[in-house]
Amino acid sequence: MEKKYYDIMHFEALGEESDHLLEQQEAAQKAGLLPEKLEYVITPLTVQEWLEAHPETVMPDMITTKTHSVLPDDYINSGNKKSVVTRSAGYDHFEHLSDVANVASLREYCVNAVAQTAIKFLYATAGYLNQYEMNTLTFERNKATSFTELRPGRRATVFGVGKIGQRIYDLLVANGLEARAVDIRENELKELYGDSVVFTSKEEAAENSDFIINAMNLTKNPASRFYNEGYFTKELLSKAKKPFVFINVTRGEIAPESVILELIDKGLIIGFGTDVFSSEDRFTGALRGHNDFDTPDLKAGKELLDRAISRKGNIYVQPHQGFNSDVAASEKAKETFKHVVYYFNNGKKGFAEQLPYYEG
Repeated sequence: MEKKYYDIMHFEALGEESDHLLEQQEAAQKAGLLPEKLEYVITPLTVQEWLEAHPETVMPDMITTKTHSVLPDDYINSGNKKSVVTRSAGYDHFEHLSDVANVASLREYCVNAVAQTAIKFLYATAGYLNQYEMNTLTFERNKATSFTELRPGRRATVFGVGKIGQRIYDLLVANGLEARAVDIRENELKELYGDSVVFTSKEEAAENSDFIINAMNLTKNPASRFYNEGYFTKELLSKAKKPFVFINVTRGEIAPESVILELIDKGLIIGFGTDVFSSEDRFTGALRGHNDFDTPDLKAGKELLDRAISRKGNIYVQPHQGFNSDVAASEKAKETFKHVVYYFNNGKKGFAEQLPYYEG
């Protein structure tokens, strides 16, 4: 079988994203920023799916993927050091490769889109949207729970104030809430944000927040000071002195569903919004009948999903698509090609900004 070589390959390019990637590549070539002749692939398949269908492929040193591709060990450990762009704001799926490969993610493209998704959940939970919509069936006006008015004196705390979290913080302030932030990088971020962001401790935030919004990147490495798998424990959230709303728009593993469900059933969490679930591959597989809901968090996730769909309770879920605005879809391709152009014009040695973004 004759080997097939490429200069660059883009995996998991779905729908409009594939069109935008091609547009950006052709524009960069026309501007002389990329070689005029470029052997490339833009495919909706994951790396593993492509290689199974096209075993003759010799993967190039430069590829882009999303979160469901698995990079073969023999690819990562052969030849030149590989350069990989994950076309996602998160990077936990490739974090373990940062010592052996150049890995970059997209840190700008979906900032506003994800922040607005968090605010969408804020309005739904504060407004008891499920209950109010169900009341429309009989036009019931007298037995509705009073919705939570967003006003000064009500506190919303953002956990993780990187680019997305900082934008969420600004939108909370714009909605009249008393905003606070929790971030292990507090000292470094104070220099960046000045007085525009007010920081607090995670314990104080858990005790006194009306709304808690998780915007932290997932860090699975227990040796890192940023390790946060299972961060929102029952012990931490049970410090609350009053019922609160919890919103998660980054990774499910940071806030285990079994904890969230238990605190909802106890009445401590009075509203929940999310577009992420723990072990999303297995959760998706179980929803499609490919495997079982065989862990406490998978079972709890299914229960939360069922309640949201049936509108039983103040719970709102959607697939992880908070990045999928019309603007973000285009910006994703633009930001991807900033990395690609840098790679091709700087000795193919990596990217201007890559993992690890934070030391420690």
